[in-house]
Amino acid sequence: MGSGGWPEASGLGPLVKVCGIRSVADARMCVDLGVDAIGLNFWPGTKRRVEVEEAARIVLAVGAQIATVGLFVDEERETIEQIKREVGFSWVQLHGRESPDDVEALGHQAYKALRVGAVPVDAEAVRYPGALLLLDALVPGEVGGTGRRFDWSLAKALAQTRPIVLAGGLTPDNVARAALAVKPRAVDVASGVESEPGVKDPRLVEAFVAAARVAV
Repeated sequence: MGSGGWPEASGLGPLVKVCGIRSVADARMCVDLGVDAIGLNFWPGTKRRVEVEEAARIVLAVGAQIATVGLFVDEERETIEQIKREVGFSWVQLHGRESPDDVEALGHQAYKALRVGAVPVDAEAVRYPGALLLLDALVPGEVGGTGRRFDWSLAKALAQTRPIVLAGGLTPDNVARAALAVKPRAVDVASGVESEPGVKDPRLVEAFVAAARVAV
């Protein structure tokens, strides 16, 4: 699919996003295996961070074959916009303490990640009127990418009212159950398909996509 289809594209099962891509080889592999979107992490506090120059090479290599998403944590809007111009990704994912105004200022192709703990996120989600939200596990002191999952039942009601991207501890072994339980618009994986942080395992990516596709 091209970048314009994320997250509206239709198909069998939820869409699949693989986050933490750090090389052209892994990006091309995701294209070949039918992934719908890849995430480029620009947060300095993660081992999955990609440098701006390499991110630009990745986006150039995949072209319009796959959606590209830049991930930021409490970054200045001007910096995000500058990196977006330099790299050329289509979507912005905000994974920190950004306000609804921060999301809105970046345009309709920006969306917020919310962390889910012991209670449903409906009250927090209503503050962000845009169409799309990403839900990840709440781990104190962490902003995401922990490989921890949350109670999927806490996201079910929200997924019935707006499109969500389900993240947090997803693997080839549990993504089908998660998608069937929540009915998200898309599923997002990083550590669950890696041989080491930032290095994707093609066998795990292929298995993850196949498992997600049957969850209808």
